[in-house]
Amino acid sequence: MNHIEEWLYGRIGLNFRSGLGRMKQAIDLLEQPQQDYPIIHVTGTNGKGSTIAFMRELFSQQGKKVGSFTSPHMVSIHDRICINGRPISDRDFIRLSSVIQKMEETLLQSHDQLSYFEILTLIALLYFKEEKVDLALIEVGIGGLLDTTNVVTGEIAIITSIGLDHQDTLGATISDIAQQKAGIFKDGKVAILGPLPKEAIQVCELEAKSKSVYLYQTGRNFSLKQEETGLVFDNGALHLTNLHLGLEGSYQVDNASLAIEAFWLFCQKQDWAIDESKIFSSLSTTRWMGRLEAISQQIYIDGAHNLPAIERLVDFIRERKRPATILFAALKRKDYQDMLAYLKEMLPEVELVLTSFNYGEAVTEEDITDVTYVADYRTFIRDFEEKASEDQILFVTGSLYFIAEIRSWYMEKQIDRREV
Repeated sequence: MNHIEEWLYGRIGLNFRSGLGRMKQAIDLLEQPQQDYPIIHVTGTNGKGSTIAFMRELFSQQGKKVGSFTSPHMVSIHDRICINGRPISDRDFIRLSSVIQKMEETLLQSHDQLSYFEILTLIALLYFKEEKVDLALIEVGIGGLLDTTNVVTGEIAIITSIGLDHQDTLGATISDIAQQKAGIFKDGKVAILGPLPKEAIQVCELEAKSKSVYLYQTGRNFSLKQEETGLVFDNGALHLTNLHLGLEGSYQVDNASLAIEAFWLFCQKQDWAIDESKIFSSLSTTRWMGRLEAISQQIYIDGAHNLPAIERLVDFIRERKRPATILFAALKRKDYQDMLAYLKEMLPEVELVLTSFNYGEAVTEEDITDVTYVADYRTFIRDFEEKASEDQILFVTGSLYFIAEIRSWYMEKQIDRREV
């Protein structure tokens, strides 16, 4: 590990919720790199990454150079910072880390040291400036109002969904959480809302009014609906029929709807011509690692790391109507008891198995008494592949960190098999 890696990884675990003063000073010292390109800022309890994935394809297939900053990563830390889906190179990552490390020497004269996520955000903002992107898609880390990324001004702010998650940080109620997420609305700009609870919409409407934000809501200003031949999008000005999505799960319709609306509004604002024929291939070829991703014909991995995401997974499993097994692992700081209880209640016929993984806060056998536990998920998956009938499906789900570990191990296993 070189000195840059030691410096960066030494900041893991440092989390600040005391305001954005440090980040604002940091971007001042870096000469405001985020002002060199327009931004779409995305928050939500679930669906952020998938919505960004759809937008990335929509814009890039129109010939635009698209930066994207997402988290967490599935394979490499470089995957968080991409241009048209291609991760930042190791050389650029180290070089820009050095720039930020040097800047921090001045920053420390007035502020605390930067956190891991703050450093990654600054690398992304600098990289997108250097690469002269046409636009950047920036995913919020947690919440919105006090999130590290909220030093940017999004021409469009998107709230994909709002549910109970991170209550210790964002507040105990839907309204509290909505207030945090609506914190990314910027004066005179545009905001797009997914299918939010009524109380969340009320909060967003009040915030939008206070900031003169133009608000667009799914179901009111635009829609994407399933018809016999495919999906139909309509917002009064753009009408598209026979659309098909590359991401599985009926809930992806909501994410795709937000992406199309944001794409259309952004292109109108930038006065960019749209080749409507390319929208179809953009949506059908969209991929997003670790979100209902089929890593084999019988195994899905899905980062359903909170109760709203588990509810969506349950819907998907029911739609399949095939014998299923669920292998679950979570972090102790999450509401894992509620997630397990929901799975048992809604899918009583499904075999539910708990496991653990290589992360300090992972739930272990001692934390659960009423669910089957396996210590070695690798052996469990191998046994499933050997013994399962053709119609059986294994869903590996829970923490995104668990999904990343599973994905890395499974892909290496597949490579080893091909080389034998």
